[in-house]
Amino acid sequence: MARTARMEKIEAMLAEDPADPFLRYSLGMEYASAGDDTGAVRVFQELIALSPYVPAYHMAGQALNRLGRVEDACAMLRAGIAAARAAGDGHALGEMEGLLAAIE
Repeated sequence: MARTARMEKIEAMLAEDPADPFLRYSLGMEYASAGDDTGAVRVFQELIALSPYVPAYHMAGQALNRLGRVEDACAMLRAGIAAARAAGDGHALGEMEGLLAAIE
Protein backbone atom coordinates (compact mmCIF):
# COMPACT_ATOMS: atom_id res chain seq x y z
CA MET A 1 0.00 0.00 0.00
CA ALA A 2 1.31 3.41 -0.92
CA ARG A 3 1.80 5.87 1.87
CA THR A 4 -0.17 9.06 1.51
CA ALA A 5 1.15 12.57 1.96
CA ARG A 6 -1.10 12.90 5.00
CA MET A 7 0.44 9.77 6.57
CA GLU A 8 3.89 11.24 6.04
CA LYS A 9 2.84 14.53 7.70
CA ILE A 10 1.36 12.73 10.70
CA GLU A 11 4.44 10.52 11.03
CA ALA A 12 6.66 13.60 10.96
CA MET A 13 4.60 15.16 13.76
CA LEU A 14 4.75 11.87 15.69
CA ALA A 15 8.53 11.91 15.40
CA GLU A 16 8.44 15.20 17.31
CA ASP A 17 5.80 14.04 19.83
CA PRO A 18 5.60 10.22 19.85
CA ALA A 19 3.35 10.14 22.92
CA ASP A 20 0.54 12.19 21.33
CA PRO A 21 -2.46 9.83 21.29
CA PHE A 22 -4.50 11.93 18.87
CA LEU A 23 -1.72 11.94 16.27
CA ARG A 24 -1.30 8.16 16.54
CA TYR A 25 -5.08 7.70 16.30
CA SER A 26 -5.14 9.96 13.24
CA LEU A 27 -2.42 7.85 11.62
CA GLY A 28 -4.46 4.70 12.25
CA MET A 29 -7.50 6.35 10.70
CA GLU A 30 -5.43 7.28 7.64
CA TYR A 31 -4.43 3.65 7.18
CA ALA A 32 -8.06 2.58 7.52
CA SER A 33 -9.20 5.24 5.05
CA ALA A 34 -6.57 4.02 2.58
CA GLY A 35 -7.93 0.48 2.86
CA ASP A 36 -4.95 -0.86 4.79
CA ASP A 37 -6.69 -2.52 7.71
CA THR A 38 -3.57 -4.45 8.69
CA GLY A 39 -1.64 -1.21 9.02
CA ALA A 40 -4.54 0.40 10.88
CA VAL A 41 -4.68 -2.44 13.40
CA ARG A 42 -0.93 -2.19 13.96
CA VAL A 43 -1.12 1.54 14.66
CA PHE A 44 -4.18 1.23 16.90
CA GLN A 45 -2.49 -1.57 18.88
CA GLU A 46 0.61 0.61 19.30
CA LEU A 47 -1.61 3.40 20.60
CA ILE A 48 -3.45 1.11 23.02
CA ALA A 49 -0.11 -0.15 24.34
CA LEU A 50 0.89 3.45 25.10
CA SER A 51 -2.45 4.64 26.45
CA PRO A 52 -5.97 3.22 26.77
CA TYR A 53 -7.29 5.65 24.12
CA VAL A 54 -10.87 4.39 23.97
CA PRO A 55 -11.70 5.19 20.31
CA ALA A 56 -8.70 3.10 19.19
CA TYR A 57 -10.31 -0.07 20.53
CA HIS A 58 -13.44 0.54 18.47
CA MET A 59 -11.55 1.30 15.27
CA ALA A 60 -9.21 -1.67 15.79
CA GLY A 61 -12.23 -3.91 16.35
CA GLN A 62 -13.81 -2.71 13.12
CA ALA A 63 -10.60 -3.23 11.15
CA LEU A 64 -10.06 -6.71 12.62
CA ASN A 65 -13.63 -7.60 11.69
CA ARG A 66 -13.08 -6.39 8.10
CA LEU A 67 -9.97 -8.60 7.98
CA GLY A 68 -12.13 -11.59 8.95
CA ARG A 69 -10.41 -11.89 12.33
CA VAL A 70 -13.69 -12.04 14.21
CA GLU A 71 -12.34 -13.61 17.42
CA ASP A 72 -9.62 -10.96 17.62
CA ALA A 73 -12.19 -8.26 16.89
CA CYS A 74 -14.43 -9.52 19.71
CA ALA A 75 -11.50 -9.62 22.14
CA MET A 76 -10.49 -6.08 21.15
CA LEU A 77 -14.04 -4.82 21.59
CA ARG A 78 -14.37 -6.49 25.00
CA ALA A 79 -11.16 -4.77 26.11
CA GLY A 80 -12.48 -1.51 24.68
CA ILE A 81 -15.78 -1.89 26.53
CA ALA A 82 -13.84 -2.27 29.78
CA ALA A 83 -11.71 0.79 28.93
CA ALA A 84 -14.81 2.82 28.04
CA ARG A 85 -16.46 1.88 31.35
CA ALA A 86 -13.31 2.86 33.25
CA ALA A 87 -13.17 6.18 31.39
CA GLY A 88 -16.90 6.86 31.77
CA ASP A 89 -17.29 7.10 27.98
CA GLY A 90 -20.89 6.00 27.50
CA HIS A 91 -20.99 6.85 23.80
CA ALA A 92 -18.03 4.65 22.89
CA LEU A 93 -19.30 1.97 25.25
CA GLY A 94 -22.63 1.80 23.42
CA GLU A 95 -21.02 1.73 19.99
CA MET A 96 -18.65 -1.08 20.92
CA GLU A 97 -21.37 -3.08 22.62
CA GLY A 98 -23.49 -2.75 19.48
CA LEU A 99 -20.69 -3.86 17.19
CA LEU A 100 -19.80 -6.75 19.46
CA ALA A 101 -23.41 -7.94 19.51
CA ALA A 102 -23.54 -7.72 15.71
CA ILE A 103 -20.44 -9.83 15.07
CA GLU A 104 -20.57 -12.39 17.89
